Amino acid sequence: MSLDFEKITAYDEFNLPVPQDEFPKTGMSARAAAALVESDEWTDTNPVLNMSSFVTTFAEPEALETAKRNIFKNYIDHDMYPQLFAMETRMVRWLHKLWNGPADAQPYGTATVGSSEACMLAGLAHKWNWKQQREKAGKDASRPNLVTGGNVQIVWKKFMRYFDVEPRIVPLKPGKYSLTAEDLGQYVDENTIAVVAIAGQTFTGEDDDFAGIHAWLDDYERRTGISVPMHIDGASGGFIHPFLYPEYQWDFRLPRVQSINASGHKYGLTPPGLGWVIFRDRKVFNEDLVFYVNYLGGEMPTATLNFSRNGFQLAVQYYQFLRLGFDGYKRVMQHTLDNALALREMLVKSGYFTIMNDTQRIPVVAVTLDKRITRFNEFDVSNKVREKGWVLSAYTMPPDGESVRSLRVVVRPHINRNVASNLGRDIIDACRYLAEHGGNATPPALHGHAQLKGSPAKC
Repeated sequence: MSLDFEKITAYDEFNLPVPQDEFPKTGMSARAAAALVESDEWTDTNPVLNMSSFVTTFAEPEALETAKRNIFKNYIDHDMYPQLFAMETRMVRWLHKLWNGPADAQPYGTATVGSSEACMLAGLAHKWNWKQQREKAGKDASRPNLVTGGNVQIVWKKFMRYFDVEPRIVPLKPGKYSLTAEDLGQYVDENTIAVVAIAGQTFTGEDDDFAGIHAWLDDYERRTGISVPMHIDGASGGFIHPFLYPEYQWDFRLPRVQSINASGHKYGLTPPGLGWVIFRDRKVFNEDLVFYVNYLGGEMPTATLNFSRNGFQLAVQYYQFLRLGFDGYKRVMQHTLDNALALREMLVKSGYFTIMNDTQRIPVVAVTLDKRITRFNEFDVSNKVREKGWVLSAYTMPPDGESVRSLRVVVRPHINRNVASNLGRDIIDACRYLAEHGGNATPPALHGHAQLKGSPAKC
């Protein structure tokens, strides 16, 4: 049957089938297109109930207006949008000081597309520095490796594969879910470009043992003459630790820490798509990684993996820093942590759960079911609370801790105490139901998704 498109109304357009395998042959009214897009979204998760994600899901109206004004600005075009570039440069200096960069150093860094790009840039800087030092000394530079823990995010595994760096990943153990100095002797050698330690890891929210790792590397240099730098992956903790734990030495106060990344779109409170990488000093980022481009009216240096990209996240980050200031971020992070502690207490007092993160630095609640519970597992609980709209992460832990399953809740700033209590009650109610009726969820690693086990994305 042929269609007379001149006689089709917006209502009719809304009811036309959407082609699945080929580009649409004809267009439609803006109203109909918007309605179709919206209807496709109906069954998506409500972002504010997605407690699996670290990503910001709330913004003030003024922040949204800031985003709208900047949505069509190309971040890389510094010649056309010099004030956007000035904002970024200013924020790099702010973050360098926030993370206790040396006063006599030249602050250097960049905004990135999430922490993933930030980690790639930091890894490349350390690889290039190591390579040039080896070549200058007349030594083999063909076998670089990077040392980190089994709690590492997938981006570091990508970096090592994409840029030909040997992965040296220290396995976890049941009850030990962070990187310590204990096993470094089996992994660090003259080919190690850096040790990556995590501030606020994905699985339990805990930190790696920064001070212990740093002390071990100091001793290693005394014994061997080999100096190994540290990178701190602060994707989650980088915007919490400075405000809640000002005396805690996780950052550039540790001399071996040469670079830090953080996610502006997590506890930096910007919409998805913004990360930061900050170097201790300009000289840490190897000049060979900088390109000078004659583009859109002027020559400019570029040292990012992505080129053209949206500028609105930068503008919103600038808004948030000005809007909240240090005191505001401290207040927001404290109430978020307090709500996480209240939820944690509810779950543990219920008798169903055992806490996994003994040190509660960031607002992440990680629990595992009591060993006496056999009728259901953490995946069953995650599935059951989904009926109420909540999305919670259920994981099997990385090697060698696969026998342990985790239920993780990321408490974000938009969650108030009342909502945290509602969530806690819904989780406990789900456990009561499952205790009576049983569950049958199978961990993903056991039904065809083993490649995802132990490698959460930076979400």
